[in-house]
This record gives sequence, C-alpha cells and structure tokens, in this order.
Amino acid sequence: MSGIAAKLQHNREKSRGIGSNSQAVKYLNQDFESLRDSCLERGRLFKDDCFEALTSSLGFNELGPNSHKVRGIEWMRPTELSSNPKFIVENASRTDICQGALGDCWLLAAIASLTLNKQVLSRVVPHDQSFDENYAGIFHFEFWQYGEWVDVVVDDLLPTRDGKLLFVHSEEGSEFWSALLEKAYAKLNGCYEALSGGSTIEGFEDFTGGIAERHDLSKADPHLFKIIKKALDRGSLLGCSIDITSASDSEAVTHRKLVKGHAYSLTGAEQVEYRGDRVQLIRIRNPWGQVEWNGAWSDNSSEWRYVSDDDRARLTNRSEDGEFWMSFSDFLHQYSRLEICNLTPDALSDEYKKWAETEFEDTWRRGASAGGCRNYPNSFWMNPQFVIKLEDVDDDTDDGEEGCTFIVGLMQKNKRRRRKMGEDMETIGFAIYELPDEYSGKRQVHLKKNFFMYNSSAARSETFINLRELCNRFCLPPGEYLIVPSTFEPNKNGDFYMRVFSEKQADFQEIDDPVDCHIEQIDIDEDDISDRFKRLFGQLAGHDVEISAFELQKILNRVVVKRDDIKTNGFSLATCRNMVNLLDKDGSGKLGVVEFKILWTKIEKFLDLYRERDTDNSGCMSASEMRMAVEAAGFSLNNPLHQIIVARYSEPNLTIDFDSFVSCLIRLESLFNTFKTLDKDDSGEIELGFMQWLSLAMV
Repeated sequence: MSGIAAKLQHNREKSRGIGSNSQAVKYLNQDFESLRDSCLERGRLFKDDCFEALTSSLGFNELGPNSHKVRGIEWMRPTELSSNPKFIVENASRTDICQGALGDCWLLAAIASLTLNKQVLSRVVPHDQSFDENYAGIFHFEFWQYGEWVDVVVDDLLPTRDGKLLFVHSEEGSEFWSALLEKAYAKLNGCYEALSGGSTIEGFEDFTGGIAERHDLSKADPHLFKIIKKALDRGSLLGCSIDITSASDSEAVTHRKLVKGHAYSLTGAEQVEYRGDRVQLIRIRNPWGQVEWNGAWSDNSSEWRYVSDDDRARLTNRSEDGEFWMSFSDFLHQYSRLEICNLTPDALSDEYKKWAETEFEDTWRRGASAGGCRNYPNSFWMNPQFVIKLEDVDDDTDDGEEGCTFIVGLMQKNKRRRRKMGEDMETIGFAIYELPDEYSGKRQVHLKKNFFMYNSSAARSETFINLRELCNRFCLPPGEYLIVPSTFEPNKNGDFYMRVFSEKQADFQEIDDPVDCHIEQIDIDEDDISDRFKRLFGQLAGHDVEISAFELQKILNRVVVKRDDIKTNGFSLATCRNMVNLLDKDGSGKLGVVEFKILWTKIEKFLDLYRERDTDNSGCMSASEMRMAVEAAGFSLNNPLHQIIVARYSEPNLTIDFDSFVSCLIRLESLFNTFKTLDKDDSGEIELGFMQWLSLAMV
C-alpha cells in the first residue's frame, strides 16, 4: 500500500512541475546548496556518505573488492592532483573528454557531443561551481531519468593510480568537469562498473531528455545525409560505431585507424567543391582524443589540396586530436550504425524547428498487465494500450511518401542500477494497430482478445530487443492507431516509460476500461424465503437466531469441502468477516435470515461464474480468467486495479482459488457501496478526516 501512496505522491509532484529541468528532483534527498553551505560554515570539505570513496563505489565484479584491477587505487581531490585545478576552462569542449581504464566510451562519446550544444550542456553541468569561489569539495549535475530531471550531488574525491585519474580526464589535465560528471553518473547508476558497456543513445538521452533513434548503415535511408545535416542544425546529438564480429574485435584498430566496437561522436556534415564535383563529408570524433582515420579526407590526405582555400581553412585541423573528416560514402562503408538523439522542445531555442512530445509511465505486472508479445494470444490483450491520433501530414514530403511522421520510444526503467543484484534487461517491443471506426474517439475501452485475434498490425517495432530503449520512426496515413508495448514473454515484471515525438501535433493517450460497478442488487424480503430455508437457517444459527463470521466459516467450509469441481483451502475467517460486513444492516456483526439468504444467493452466482470462467476445468482460475470473471460479475476495472487484485488474491503460480475469488468480489462490492454512500452529490469525490479514513480502512 505504501508503494501505491508513493506513486500517487509522485504524480502530484510531477503535476506541480517537480522533475522539470528548472525544478529537478534531489537525488537521495541531497540538496547541493545546503550541503555546500554547511561545509563552508564548518570549514570542512564535503564527503559523500551516499557514495563513499570505497571499492564498493567502483564496482561489483571486474572492479569489485577482490579484483586485481582495484589494487593501488587512491581517491584524491583535484586540489591534490593539480596546482591550479579548474572546473571548466572558458567553455567545455570535445578535448575535455579522454577515456580512461573504464569501458564507457559510449558515455564519453555522448559527453563529447554534449559540448557541441552549449544550451544543452548548461542543463547538465550547472556553471555555479568552481575550485575558487565557495569551494567546499562538493559539485552537482543534472541528469534526465525516465521523464524527470534529477540533481545528483558528489564529492570531488576521484579514483586515481600513481597520481593520475583512473577514468575520464581532460586532455589538458587540470580541468575536472568531465571526471566529476562521470562520477555523478556512476553514483546515479550504482557504481562505476555499471557504466561499462552501453549504447551512446543512453548517454544522449540522460543528458538531454531527448529521444534517440538508430540507423543501420548497411541499409541506410537514401536521404540519410540530409537527415544528419538537419539533425545537426537542430542541435541533435549523433554517435556512430563499427560492429564487432568476435570478442577479440573489441577495441581492435583497423589498418585505417578506426576502432571496432568503439563509440564515436559525429560532429559535423559539410559539402565541398572537389575537382568539379560536390562531395559530402562527415566529421567524426574519437573520445580517446587520438587514433584517427588515415584514409581519404583525413588530416594529412591529398584530397584537401583540391578544395578552396576557404573550405580548407574552415574545416581542417592537422593535429592528432581524435577528430577527423571522411567522405559520406566511406562513412557508410566503414561504420555499421548511426544514433541520433532528437531533443525535446524545451531543450531547443526558438530558432529550431521542434518536435511535439507526449510521454507516459506504466508497468508490466505478472498476471495482470504483462501479456507478452503477439505469440501469446491468450494474454497479449492484457498489456497496457495507448492510442495516437494523427491528423496533419508532414510538410517535408520530398521522399514521395505523404503521411504523418512520428517516433515511438519504449524504455525499461532502472535496469542498469540493478546490475549489482544480477538483474538484466528484459526483451521488449511494441505493435501498432489501426483503430477500427467503431472505436474512434473512445478512450475508455481496453481492447480484448478477439480484437487482436482478427486484426493484424499496421506497423511494429523493428525487433524485440534487450536494450534499455527501443525506438523506431514511422510514417503512417492520418488516422487513429493503437500502440501495445510488451515484453517478449508474458509475466515479466517491469516498469516502462513510453513517449512519442511527432512532426506535427498529435493526440496520444493511454486507454483503459473505466472504473465502475454494475452489480445487480438482490432484493429479498422475509416473505420470499421458503419455510425449508428458514428451518435450515434456524438449525445453523443457534439460539440467537443470527449467524456470526465464525459460524459462517464452518457452514461454508462444510459445503465446499464436498465439491470436487473447485479448488479451495476453505474460506478464511477474514473472507467471512468481509461477507458479514457487506450485508450487516444493523451493525450487529451478524447475519439475520434475510441477510443470510442474500449472501447465499450471491455465493451460488459466484460459483456458477467461477465454473463458467474456469475454461480449462482445472478447478481454479488463471489470472487472465479472473480478469474476465470480475468483469462478468459486474465490475469494470482498469489495469492498476487488476494489478492489485493479482498481487493480493493470487497464489505464487498466478492461480486464484474459489475462496480468494469470492473474497475479491465481496471486497470490491463493499468498497463501491461505501464510496457511493459517502458521495452524496455524485461528484466522484469524498472528503474524510483522519479518524474517519482510519475507521473505514480498518473495517
């Protein structure tokens, strides 16, 4: 229950703007300004007890406590490493980022691209900090995490060996913003080792809040050079890499001085006049700060002799700084993939054309909303469902295809942070369906199994993949479309974040069944009860002519134990108390003959419903059968409520026995009745004082 309360509080804070870049969430409740002020008052340098200068902050396996790789590591402050340390010298530049002993070139490529956009950089690296004014050994950085910005505080104790930074460092040696940024990101993800291995896309998105897409260069879009140039003009971040074919290929340098399995940042795209032709050129940076392409258009190649003096002066820099030019055709031939991070509207100044953006957070939960992919038709429909309405076609249709362009990003949350616990990424994907006319405009309809059995998808994710995010670009005709995100296999728990970037404004929202109750009330008075039933009741009720929860438990268990078509461990006392509470009109805590007759009629209906929905005749219900049975009983519930039902009433194997089934329906009816009684004006809202709420919750 506390988890649900925390989620409600999170949603309230988000609606007030907390989590935006201007009101970032304080990670681990650490406030940079108050911590710095406290250190300055006491005359002490900050030591972060949430990310201590210990081996545990380095890693858990290759950088774990027993690894030889951590021997001789000493944590030192920049003031001990340099006689004149600087946070940022003038402006941050790509040469501030050189790789160390950690396999996080993907992250460094993202940081290097970040320096190309000063507006985006200032969102991640607040410039109100230095080693001179108000220095207290504390720094802070802001990262985007699944829809909200998080402010992360670190001390400036950095891992070193032999007096040199072990991980990321600046080429110049006395500049420390990039090393401190890497430490803050390591803290956010649990340790430095958690950053080893990844996709530049991940760094792009966490520094910008943007949405990133991959391009396979072996089957490149015919307009890719234009897409690249347009992306650079929009301030997008771009990265590229060369696939490896074996483990020995990783970080291997080709004869053309390109590094396999290594993340590069793409920093420029230009066209030059060369021997009477226009040649397309791409500028690329190696985050190592050295090892450069030595083919055509490299720093010292002969091609530069045949371009204009202006172009040569403007584009060439004949130094081993890790940055180089190559022709676009060589780029397509040499590299395997390109990644482009499209920035959110709030990250771009008005001179740029901006995407329209919509986002949602949701969950997959075993037995309730984790239905798996289309290969599992009995459960696929249980996944969360979203509708996008596309109305306006793109302005730029030079590819000959008229339609509405949009990008769908599906991201699983917090998996990198859980590496220490042995968790890994789930395999995720999504399918897109054209919404039939009869569902047009309807937003409170969770489509069921039959829809997916008889309708094929209009589009789908390129693949199901075990990366943090899956992102694909689509161009579809105007209309309404249903997007269904899922894990590949059913019953995989996970939290996900889904968003859509569209060229034109598009309506995108989650659809789900409304929450309502349509229980048919059983209207019985004493004259309707047969003499035989009254005699039976008299025998069961005893001298007080009423049935208590204890007596009810004995009666019901005597009946169900004789049945072999249902599985149950017997009715619990808690279930019997709920039944009595539902029907006890006079507050005696017991049932009279009319109340007992109504209850008995309900149980008979529940039994028929249970057997009817137990389609495999197993004697118990699966979670998906339970969901349909609850609906047949007269309740319309949304996905979050079905998740609660499964969590509360199912067995570990996701089955629900008859006792749990009855208990659930009785509880639901009681809750709906209570709310309706208190909601005098049918407003859908009630107000309770603390004691009133506590009294109701305890019933």
